[in-house]
Amino acid sequence: MRLYPAIDLKGGQCVRLVQGDMTRATVFNHDPAAQACAFERAGFEALHVVDLDGAVAGTSANAPAVQSILAAVTVPVQLGGGIRDRAAIERWLEAGVTRVILGTVALREPELVRMSARAHAGRIVVGIDARGGKVAVEGWAETSEVAARELALRFEDAGVAAIIYTDIERDGVLGGVNLEATAALARGLHTPVIASGGVASLDDIRALKRHERDGIAGVICGRALYDGRLDARAALALAAEAVTC
Repeated sequence: MRLYPAIDLKGGQCVRLVQGDMTRATVFNHDPAAQACAFERAGFEALHVVDLDGAVAGTSANAPAVQSILAAVTVPVQLGGGIRDRAAIERWLEAGVTRVILGTVALREPELVRMSARAHAGRIVVGIDARGGKVAVEGWAETSEVAARELALRFEDAGVAAIIYTDIERDGVLGGVNLEATAALARGLHTPVIASGGVASLDDIRALKRHERDGIAGVICGRALYDGRLDARAALALAAEAVTC
């Protein structure tokens, strides 16, 4: 199971939000590239980067910060936030992003996701952010009537690399991951699931690890890493342990 440290960008800085509220942002590093390097030195083998301003605006808003990250590290970077058309997808892949995360367009323009997954095998990820089990879009500003599982099933035959499932109500509050919903989603899919939102301690990593055989292939860690509640070395060691019956 792979751990992804989160680098959320707002105003060119590395921040963490609380439940997706853009007005409740804590700045953890004024230099996103330096933060990315710190995560790479800590042993993380991939980074999860989100352009928060871009997610709201519908177009990339923190491109210089993303580009500085790409130039600073050698590990794979997956990027989401404001990527809404084919040109943006191809531009970021050409710029060095390993995987592009498509969220709002997965609901609004599913054929774009399918087309992109065919054209860029293994490089397209669907981000499903849920509030009360329903899919939220436009930087979490709007909540649809579509259930997270329903949307995920629409892409089972599309060839996407993974589904990132985020429980918005858990995100940034350090209250623990929504294990039940995440594991249930993973069991119902053939597509690997990456868990996100609420990871607060090694216990959360351990609990998710027990469902690795169900299809939970990764975990995104945010605030707990930044404030020291989650020790990077211990978390990486736990995630790397062999799965036992």
